[in-house]
Amino acid sequence: MSHPAASATSSAPAVAPPNQADLLDYVRRVAADADIIASLPLDPEGRTWVRLEGPGGSEAWLIGWPPGTGTGWHDHAESIGAFLTAAGELKENSLAARLPADGWQTLELSEGVDRVRQLPTGKGRAFGQHHVHEVMNESTEDHAVSVHAYYPPLPQIRRYSRTGPVLRLEHVERPEDWQ
Repeated sequence: MSHPAASATSSAPAVAPPNQADLLDYVRRVAADADIIASLPLDPEGRTWVRLEGPGGSEAWLIGWPPGTGTGWHDHAESIGAFLTAAGELKENSLAARLPADGWQTLELSEGVDRVRQLPTGKGRAFGQHHVHEVMNESTEDHAVSVHAYYPPLPQIRRYSRTGPVLRLEHVERPEDWQ
């Protein structure tokens, strides 16, 4: 017979980390909140951002994109993520190829790996680890606003340059570079 005090251990149930669908659901809900979207200060010269509380320990951002701005080619290392356009329209260029995580400086990409997505207001996507892409606001007149979420919180962002089929690792940013 067990003693009542011995069986009354207080351990919280383990909570599963958010998956891509959870992150996409979160960015949809935030993007639908007009007050949150309106709270972002917009700058005509450069991107602006505000950190948000993401679900399940994830990292989330509200980002403003002036006309003609973009991220350049990058990935989010081991983090999965999702983003959604809350206002305006964004374009995503991405690679449908799994790149090696480390140990390379220059890669020649195979033909047919390029993907292009137009993401007008209300459209978004989720992505897995090592997803290489660039996001841009190609409008010449209108700001865009988007919501992004990543899990685990971004350990680093790898920045690339691209000339034709050649992708070159240029540098690695750490959280202290953007927070």
